[in-house]
Formats: sequence, C-alpha cells, structure tokens
Amino acid sequence: MADHPHDSAHPTSHPVATTGDADEDLAAVLTTVGPRLRALRRERGTTLAGLSAATGISLSTLSRLESGQRKPTLELLLPLAREYRVPLDELVGAPATGDPRVHARPFKRAGQTFIPLTRHLGGLHAYKQIMPPGYGAGPDLEPRVHEGHEWVYVLAGRLRLLLGSRDLVLTAGEAAEFDTRTPHAFGNAGPNAVEFLSLFGAQGERIHVRARPGTSVR
Repeated sequence: MADHPHDSAHPTSHPVATTGDADEDLAAVLTTVGPRLRALRRERGTTLAGLSAATGISLSTLSRLESGQRKPTLELLLPLAREYRVPLDELVGAPATGDPRVHARPFKRAGQTFIPLTRHLGGLHAYKQIMPPGYGAGPDLEPRVHEGHEWVYVLAGRLRLLLGSRDLVLTAGEAAEFDTRTPHAFGNAGPNAVEFLSLFGAQGERIHVRARPGTSVR
C-alpha cells in the first residue's frame, strides 16, 4: 500500500515530512545564513557599524549573526532584507524552483518517490508519487484507515486502488476521491512505474469544484 507522508505508522499513507526531517532541514538552512549575510554585506561594501546604524540592529547582534552564534529571526532578517533590497528567501538560501511558492524536495519511502507540491502549513497536502513496478502487486496488500480525505489522479501507468470491498484499476486521466476512514490501499497494477497526483486533507478537507463540464463561469 502506498505510504502517506502524514502518517509514518501507516505504510499506505502519504509521507508528510516528519518532525525530525523538518528540524534537520531548518538546521541546515540556519547554518548558511551567517556566511550569506557576511558575503552580502561585503559585496555591498558595508561595514557592520554602517549596517547597524541603517537597521537599528546592534553591532554585537550583527556580528553574532554573521558568525552563526545568534539564531536568525524574522525580527532581524526583515530589516536586513529591506536594507539590502533582496527577497527574504535570498537571505535564508531557499532553493530556487520554477514556481517560487513551491520548494519541492523529493524523498523516498518504502520504495516510492514522493515529490511535495505544497508546504505543510495545514490544509490540503499535495504530492506527486512515483510507484515502481511490482509495488503492492501481491495478495498481501493490506488496506488501512485513518482520518482525512484523499483525491488521486493518475498521470501515467496503472494504479491499483483497494477501496472498501472494491478492487479498482485507474489508468492515465482517471481520478478517485474518498474518505480515508474507508479501508484503502494503493499498488502498481502495470509493468511500468505508475505516476499519480495525490491531494490529502488530514482534517477531512475536500476539493471545492467551482466549474464543471457544461457549466459557464461568470
């Protein structure tokens, strides 16, 4: 069954990044802020004293920020971003992507590849999942249940979906929506990798469709 990032104990659930993963990512980002601030200040030809006068941040705090001895906070980074006239993301070294709202970092779990398409700040979580051939193809595919609501859309391949008493195969262009309190499991029903999009609402959030075929939108 396909893993869900939001439920590490549920081998068929969507893998929401764990707290440990998030902490490691945050720590990695924070360690690069100081050197980045120092390099940016030197590029601009600004002294610590001049920067302190322009931002109102004490000289000692700026020095500790650049040396990594002071944890960067929004209260400190926002005036620095304004002074340097750069986006806040540039100060913290957020990875560049085609869409600046999404910072996808693929990860693997139980043989699958997950590509997060949203930040985990509540509400719906979106993933692109890639399931290798043979995944969940045996008779021991075990349905699980958990809180939430899920919507899947197949991009390529054949996705097996056990849903309650039904054993379905979804192909490219087909979708399914269900309450995850219904026993469910995913598997690969074809000879090639299956790729699909998954939207999951841990609190039961559902997709709100504003337009349907044959309906005009004003």
